[in-house]
Amino acid sequence: MTTISASKPHSGDLMGQIIYAVRSMGVSPIPRNYQLFYEAYIGSNPDLTRELAALGSRATQEDLDIISERYLGGPQAAVIEKANDRLLGELDALLKLLRQEQNSLESYGKLLSETASRINTKSSFSTDIIRSAISLLHQATDDKMVQGEKTVDDMVQRSNEMDQVRRELDEYKRIANTDSLTRLSNRRAFDERLASSFDNQTALPLTALVLADIDNFKKINDNFGHPVGDKILATVASVLRANVRKDVFVARTGGEEFAIIVEGNTPDEVMVICERVRRALETRTFRNSRSGVNYGPVTISLGYSMAVQAADPGELYAQSDAALYYAKNSGRNRSVFFEDSMKSHYISKNWLIYKK
Repeated sequence: MTTISASKPHSGDLMGQIIYAVRSMGVSPIPRNYQLFYEAYIGSNPDLTRELAALGSRATQEDLDIISERYLGGPQAAVIEKANDRLLGELDALLKLLRQEQNSLESYGKLLSETASRINTKSSFSTDIIRSAISLLHQATDDKMVQGEKTVDDMVQRSNEMDQVRRELDEYKRIANTDSLTRLSNRRAFDERLASSFDNQTALPLTALVLADIDNFKKINDNFGHPVGDKILATVASVLRANVRKDVFVARTGGEEFAIIVEGNTPDEVMVICERVRRALETRTFRNSRSGVNYGPVTISLGYSMAVQAADPGELYAQSDAALYYAKNSGRNRSVFFEDSMKSHYISKNWLIYKK
């Protein structure tokens, strides 16, 4: 039966112990399980450690998820990010140990060279003394090299395992940041991306936030049902993605609302992008291939603002939202660039204002 020690393990051995325990218990090597075993090994909660150890080799994923929900609050994105940081810290510690071993071998090589040089210059040394010294150095060198090779092999193996964990965590985070229906980035990913847009102040004059909303989407759901509405959302998402550059960030921020963050373009160039997307949807046929029912036309309204016009992400979102509302209020199926005159008329009426 696999046991779990609640004593604090050495940093260099921690991931090796966790990986060994996961394999010994036949547990799936997924990120939330690594997080659970990590907490058990560092002894953050004695009850968690005892319950996990009590499962032995009988552990099922359901059992592990129950314990995770009880003590860690479930596999939330914040927990996964915290696990990712810890695991990367352990990897850094392992690589640091490897570098120390390499430095040690280099220092030992210098010692051998210096010793050989001294022996060559000391003619008073007897043959027996020289032979004894060479024998001792030879044995010590063999021991050191064997130890060094073993350390290198161990580090390579652990680094490979850590790389696998890193890939699993990256994939889990990608899933956590993806809208399941449209496969675009979700609201959480959008919030992070919008906030980071203000990290590079020199890029703000050519950075724009475009907000888009499907026109009269409620009527589509009411007339044809939500399954049809979901298919139209997925199609609109694919049209948005297909009509912008690959490096442009596109997200579904909720319901029938989408956001596009464009970098490296002037306001006029952003308008060209918006119009290309709008016309692509306006001219697309939304028809059921089996029944022949036409769900269209499907159109969108777009509003955008340049980041340089705003003091922070919240104001940028509010301005783009004001431009979007102006597009809706002036007839829909159009693209509108934010102007200061819209601020008092729309933002002051308490329309949706993004706050980080």
